[in-house]
Amino acid sequence: MVSRHIHLQLILRTVLLTLTSLGLGFLFFDGRYVLCALALVLLIVQTYFLIYYVNQTNRKIAYFFDAIKNEDFTLRFPEKLSVRSLKELNHSLNTLNSMIQDIHLKKQAQEQFYQEILKHADIGIMTINPKGHILYANPSIEKLLNYHPLNHVKQLKQIDIDLYEKFADLQPFGSSTHQLTNEREKTDLALKTTAINVDDQALLLVLVQDIRKELDEKETDSWVKLIRVLTHEIMNTITPITSISESILKYYKKGQAEALSEELPEQHLQSTVKGLEVIREQGNDLMNFVQSYRKFLSVPDPDRELIPAIRLLDKVKMLLGEKSGISKAEIELSVVPKDLELYIDVKQITQVLVNLGKNAQQSLGDQENGKIELWAGIDKKNKKFIQVRDNGPGISPDMIDEIFVPFFTTKRTGTGIGLSLSKQIMRLHRGNIQVNSNEETVFTLTFD
Repeated sequence: MVSRHIHLQLILRTVLLTLTSLGLGFLFFDGRYVLCALALVLLIVQTYFLIYYVNQTNRKIAYFFDAIKNEDFTLRFPEKLSVRSLKELNHSLNTLNSMIQDIHLKKQAQEQFYQEILKHADIGIMTINPKGHILYANPSIEKLLNYHPLNHVKQLKQIDIDLYEKFADLQPFGSSTHQLTNEREKTDLALKTTAINVDDQALLLVLVQDIRKELDEKETDSWVKLIRVLTHEIMNTITPITSISESILKYYKKGQAEALSEELPEQHLQSTVKGLEVIREQGNDLMNFVQSYRKFLSVPDPDRELIPAIRLLDKVKMLLGEKSGISKAEIELSVVPKDLELYIDVKQITQVLVNLGKNAQQSLGDQENGKIELWAGIDKKNKKFIQVRDNGPGISPDMIDEIFVPFFTTKRTGTGIGLSLSKQIMRLHRGNIQVNSNEETVFTLTFD
């Protein structure tokens, strides 16, 4: 409506200017110079009012946008005017000003709401621009780092030089850990980053969390599981020794007195020999168990070398083929890209893969269409990995969290050291081993 009235005003004034100009020309050529002078004055007056009208309208709109730009919503235009178009224009500008003010207030309230949430979050949050300036840091991160205020990444040098180097090398979608030490305590920090874009400016969002409590709980839980397994294994070995020893002792003692050898029946002597053999076997089993424990604790540091992934998998396939009596499962290899190379200790990783392959063969047994796949590649995080897949019966959900616990096993034979040793080897490679068992069982070895 406003633009239509302004449009009509401009058309009317332009038509009047045109008619006055034509009249001026006609009077001039007709020799009526007095009327021509009056027409000229009228033309000048109309031109002045047209320019004034246009400038007044433009000036109001310019004032309006300048006020919005400066977040000044107090600007009001008079609405009691005789000119209808200007009156409607002022009313529309005042209405638009009120609407923008409401949106601005709602935005401020929403921003304040989010600010309060970030202030009370347990996780430390900060945003960093490409020049290292910290645009925002919530109180949690200042408390974790024991530094206030945080304005630039270089301030972290005063806290911990290693922490500063990690922050200086942060990349989007990365993660790392750092142990921060001060006079009072040690704090284990987990750092995660993601890229965000605000007002066409690329920023890095950094999340910092104290994981000491989680690590302590995990460590305690691991010790409980380990002690439970150790106790179970030792008790299983010692109980028969104690029982057999008591039975044999009864042959040679009657009350407090010792029995004479000539009084012992032949059957007791034979039972004594058999009992001692069982005790020896149980003792050997206990020694083997202790040796397994020592083996688990004394894994040497990896002697790494660069090796083509296909050569490693071919070697593992050949070693598993020698165990073909365990399973008739077909073994398939897949390497993407084909020229993928791994920087690993070949002996240790071969041991891990052979152990996983043998477990897969044992789980498949005589299953028809059994298949084992050894797959090497690069994941979405640009990390190299090896997977051992099988389409066997899988691992039950209540067992999947226990299989990496040392000496835990569901087999009648075996020490239960294989998977825990594999995890130890991957830890020394600064990598990780994970398992997923749904439609198929997948063990994934990830290398940093």
